[in-house]
Order: sequence, then C-alpha cells, then structure tokens
Amino acid sequence: MINWLQHAPVYPIVVPLIAGAAMLLLADKHRILRASISVLAALAQLAAAITLLALAAGAGDIWPKGVGVYLLGDWAAPFGIVLAVDRLSAVMLTLTAVLGVASLFYSLARWDRLGVHFHSLFQFLLMGLNGAFLTGDLFNLFVFFEILLAASYGLILHGSGVARVSAGLQYIAVNLVASFLLLISIALIYGVTGTLNLADLAVRAGTLGGTDRLLFEIGAAVLGVAFLVKAGAWPMNFWLVRGYSSASAPVAAIFSIMTKVGIYALLRIGSLLLPTGAPAAFSLEWMFVIGMATLIFGAIGLLATQQLDQLVSYCVIVSAGTLLTALGMPGVRLTGPALFYLVSSVLTTGAFFMLVELVERTQTFGANVLAVTLDLFDLDDPESPNRSDDVVGVAIPAAMAFLGLAFVSCALLVTGLPPLSGFVAKFSLLSAAVAEANASMQPADAWILVAGVLVAGLAGIIAFGRAGMRIFWGNDERTTPRLRVLEAGPVSILLLLCVALAAGAGPVSAYLDAAARSLDDPSLYIDAVLSASPTRAIGGH
Repeated sequence: MINWLQHAPVYPIVVPLIAGAAMLLLADKHRILRASISVLAALAQLAAAITLLALAAGAGDIWPKGVGVYLLGDWAAPFGIVLAVDRLSAVMLTLTAVLGVASLFYSLARWDRLGVHFHSLFQFLLMGLNGAFLTGDLFNLFVFFEILLAASYGLILHGSGVARVSAGLQYIAVNLVASFLLLISIALIYGVTGTLNLADLAVRAGTLGGTDRLLFEIGAAVLGVAFLVKAGAWPMNFWLVRGYSSASAPVAAIFSIMTKVGIYALLRIGSLLLPTGAPAAFSLEWMFVIGMATLIFGAIGLLATQQLDQLVSYCVIVSAGTLLTALGMPGVRLTGPALFYLVSSVLTTGAFFMLVELVERTQTFGANVLAVTLDLFDLDDPESPNRSDDVVGVAIPAAMAFLGLAFVSCALLVTGLPPLSGFVAKFSLLSAAVAEANASMQPADAWILVAGVLVAGLAGIIAFGRAGMRIFWGNDERTTPRLRVLEAGPVSILLLLCVALAAGAGPVSAYLDAAARSLDDPSLYIDAVLSASPTRAIGGH
C-alpha cells in the first residue's frame, strides 16, 4: 500500500503543474470547466499545505526532527533533486495557498475572462511559489523563480490599458536582470564549491579559503543582490509600486507574497551559511541597513501619494523593510515575531488590493475604467460568448457599510493599531526589540528598529486617514457599487483570518517561535537532508 503522506511534499508542485497543463488543452468555450479545475487544484494545494504544516509540527511522528525530505528520482543528496519541508516552508506554503484560493475566487467574478489562459498562468504561478519554498538546492530555486516570474509576466499584463502594459514591461525588464544576476551567482558558487545543494553548500562553504573563498563571497554578493531586487528592497524597488498598482485586483493580491520569496531565500540561505561565517551579502549588518532604508522609503511613499492602489503598494515595501530590519538583528529573539508580522501583512495587503478595486467603483473615474475594460472584451454585449448574465453582480446589503468597515479594518492592520493581528504582530515585534535592547551591550539597532516601525505606522495612519476621508466623506459624486459575493467573500475571509490570528496569537506565535529556533540551529536541516536515504536502499515502495 502506498503511504500517501510520504509523498506529501511534492503535492504542492505536482497538483498545479497538472492542473495548469490540463487547462491549456481546453478551449475558451469550456470556461466553467477550466474554472472548476483551477478551484479544485487550489483547494487541494491548501489541503496539502495544512497537512505539511501539521507534519512539520510533529503530527504522527513521521518527521521526528520537524524536517521532511523528499528525494525526487530517489537519488540521495547532494546528487539528486531534494525537496525539504520544515516549519518555515510549511508556513509559507499555507500562506500561499490561502492567498491563492482567495484571489482565485475573486477573479471568478470577471477578471479571469479579461484575457487568455488566466487559470493556467495562475496555477503555474502557484507552482513556482510552492517550489521556491520547498526546493533544497540553488539551481532549482532559480528554476522555480523563473516559473513563477514567467507566469507573473502574463498575469501582470492581464487585462487592458496603456498604463498596465507600460508598468508590466518595466516589471519584466527588472526581473529579467535580477534573474540574470541570479544565474551568474549560481554559476560562480557551483564553480567554487562543486555543489548547489543548500545543505551540502553549508558544509563546504566553511572549508573554503584563499581565492576560492573570495570567489564564493563574490557569488554570494551577487546572489544577495538578486534576492533583494525580488524582495522589493531599496534602492532596487522602483518597479514595485507602479507594477503592483497597475495589475488587476486578484493578480496584485497574489503578488503580495512574491516579495516575501526573496526574503525567504535570504533567511533560508543566510541561516545555513551563518555558522560558516556568512558572506558579507548575507551578514546581518547589511540586511539591517537595507531594511531600514526600505522602511523609510516606504513611509515617505505613503505620505507622498494619494492614490489608494499605490498606498497599498507602498505598504508592501514597508512590510519588506520591516522584515529585513527585524531579521537583520542578531539572535533568534525577533525572528518569531517577524514571521508573525509576515503572515499578517501578506493577508492584509492581499485583502487590501482586492478591496481597492471595489472601493474605486464608488468613484466616477474607477467606474469609467471598468466600463472601458468590459467594452474592450465585449462583456457588456448580450450576444457576446464571454458575457455572463450576472457579470455586473447583485447588490449586497449595505455595500457602502461593508466597504467602509473593510477599509477601516485594512487600515488598522497595516498601521498596527488594535485590536487586530497587525497590532499583535507589531506589539510582539517591538516588545522583542525592547527586550533585545535591554539585553544587548549595543542597543542602538533595536531602538532604531522601534523608531522606524513607529514612524512608518504614523505615516500609515496619516495616509489612510486622509484617503478614507476623501473616499467616504469628501466625495459628493460617490455612487453605491454593486458587489458580488465572489468579490466581497474573499476580502471578508482574509480579514477574518487576521481576526483569528489575533485571537489565536498564542498558539500561532509558539509555532513560529519554534520555526525561528530551528533556523537558529541549521544542523537539523543539514542532517535531515544529507542523511535521507533512497527508499530503494531500504526496501521501500
């Protein structure tokens, strides 16, 4: 009998791959079938991610040390392709799946019909994200990066408009450069160490010296720059605001987690290389400085813009800066709270991007843009094959009350005001920073982090207070939009998850603190990967 849990780590990759490829074979007239396949695939990925979350926590004693290893092709590391699951990767997989399901349901209201192959591209994007969180070697990290980026190129151009195409081309150009840097760095590192397996690389890096060590440092520096570009760090994040704010609502929502892939890669590789004397590119000092600069840039951006979609995009930059700054602090004290903040911020910005499109329907300009888009794709033509009779939706009770409450909730979350998970995340982060300042002989960095987070929060309060008054109180031409459950539902679910995070902060924080401790002891990951035996060698299936 096949042990299905044994193959659980590969499900988040195989399921979207098969679903995306299958939908490419279906003609446009099978729109309902394609949507059904996409939804089922997304739900299956969510179930697989939750399973891995439980297994990494020790459920069933399948992974006693909290690290699961899957050998693709049944070849042992470092020669074969390895997938590795620990608490951190399981959290990222679950977060991706939750955001993916919400964004996908939102897109079913209309956005999946405003272009070709939306569902296939969406599944390939999820496949790339999942693979990046699961892979155990650098080259396949590059491969999965390229898969998610290739899918994102199609998704960011999904829809119509000169602004979207212009921003999309800039996004594509910047990410192609970053991918080129990533490939160069991988080649340098492989040429010096002879391996790309992350666990094996951590072992061999500590033995390098002389010219080899210098070349390795150069390769690591280029690698760090590539990850910082993808993480949206200053000064290499000029592409982010325009690209995210121009994308369609469900695409921008799923993009909320894409910058976190770069941060995840920095955290994963940096934690493995730290005991060997981490290269300068992965040193905590540089990460702290770049993170603080990113945080300040995001705070200034919040004050400088008044467009709601750009405000949310700057929130993504603020979250990236906060994470880089917190993770740039020594020790493990801030890592758990930083991961809690990561989860809360991704859910919040995902919900906010979708909410922005609903709020803009109350404005005359937003309604005109949507009308042009519908007309371009013949969705307002009763005889059009693309038309759905309910494309304009039905009015839900108290639509303006829902939009106002959702907007206030999102504003509270991103600024860190009580009582939602944003407050819990920032409070735990600041508490850990104060404790670090009291325990450290050099407390300046901790107090700088506290000041930066508070200033960014104040900038957010000013920016969203100003935007809320303009949208809901200061516009005499406001109209009541017609919302669909498929649109309001995903926003509500993500916000309710933030409420649940606040209510269950204890167990969630305990899980994330355990993930932080495992990162602080990379020997668990290294031993699990390098000691994994092929099943054929032990009489397996």
